[in-house]
Order: sequence, then C-alpha cells, then structure tokens
Amino acid sequence: MTFASQLQAVAVCHTPYKQKFGIPRQPGLVSARGYVELVAPFNHADCVRGLAQYSHIWLLFCFHENLAQGWKTTVRPPRLGGNEKMGVFATRSTFRPNGIGQSVVKLHGIVTRHGKLCLEISGMDLLDGTPVVDIKPYIPFSDAIADAEGGIAHDAPAEIEVHFSEQARQQGLKYAQSPDRIDLMSLIEAVLAQDPRPAYKKSKHDPKGYQVALYDLDILWQIEAGAALVTAIIPAKTVDA
Repeated sequence: MTFASQLQAVAVCHTPYKQKFGIPRQPGLVSARGYVELVAPFNHADCVRGLAQYSHIWLLFCFHENLAQGWKTTVRPPRLGGNEKMGVFATRSTFRPNGIGQSVVKLHGIVTRHGKLCLEISGMDLLDGTPVVDIKPYIPFSDAIADAEGGIAHDAPAEIEVHFSEQARQQGLKYAQSPDRIDLMSLIEAVLAQDPRPAYKKSKHDPKGYQVALYDLDILWQIEAGAALVTAIIPAKTVDA
C-alpha cells in the first residue's frame, strides 16, 4: 500500500535546538519556547480559527535530517543503556519507515511574528527548521489515559545536577540580555539536566568535553563528579569545525 500523494509541510518549527545532540528525548521535559510558522497556503487565520481555546496541541512532523539514513527493524533505546535491541515500532526512534514523529506541546498563543502567522509553543523536542505536516488539538479526556502502561519508559528519566564555572555564568548572563535568549540560563540547565550523552557513556568514567548548540551559541560542558559542568558559553561561529 502506498500513499496517493506525498505529504506536504503545513508549517516549520523554530526552536533553540540547532543540532540533534542535546534535544530532549521526549516532549515536555524542557520548557523551551519556540514558534510554529505556518507556510502558504496554510498561513491563513481561518486555518487556526478556534485553536486558541486549547492549551496544548499535537505536532506531526518529519525527521528530515534522518531520512537519508533509512530505517531499521530494531534499535537500541537509551532507556536500556544502548545495549539491548527493541523493534522500531516498540520505540520512538527517529529511524522509522516513514520518518514521522509526533509531539504534544503547550500552546501559548497565535501571534504574528515578523509578518508571519505563528503558533507560540513550549516544551517541544524538535530540531530548529523541522517541517510540520499536521497540527491537531490535544483533547484531555481522550488523549490522556490515567492507567496506561509505559513499558520501559513508564517514568521520566532521572536528572543530573548542572553547575556553571564563573566564566560560563558571566558569559551566559551577558548573552541572556538579548530578548531572544532571555531564558538562556534556565534552558541550559534544563537541557543538560537530561544528560544528553550516549547511554553507554553514563556508566563509565567520561573525561570528554561536549558541546550543545542553543540559539546561536555553543555551550561547552563536561561531566565532573556525576554532574554537568558548563565551562564556557561562546558564539557558535568561534568554534572550530
């Protein structure tokens, strides 16, 4: 069975996440703010008439940076330490037959941003520039199932502590003065608290330095005594490739 026609993007999601590494593995874990920008011919006020009455929405989107790599029958979920395999349909792996993901996000409002119709959202787990193929309202009485079983992901992942060197704190406070990055420090803490490292790294001594790209900045950090230590916050263009 094949689709009669190809899916068409209805919007593009704009988020602080500039690379896949560091993006929360599920929606709602980090309250980052972003926008869903409607694209023609869907950028009409009539398309979102009545949507503002809902507190949350579903975004169906495309894992656009993974499509070329194809899909896999089995994957290694981070919840299992990256050592055990499960079927692709038993996970939320990005390597899927049709490359489609779904996330529920908080809807803060419908706004005009730089002359474009946008949905202001938070709690997303999407890469900046992700194409959105559909938008649906979240319906609490049917979408939230109180006694549902979550399998290997029944509980939220454990978080680690996040500390800043004095240099990094001063840099962060400076860059957070921009209205577009006002939540920078809290966002860094929330993202690194999820410990975005590969699962197999978490049970070993790990002296490696890491980098996460947020907004137009590179966040440099490492693990010290089981906590994430942010050592520097610098403009992305200053980091060697």
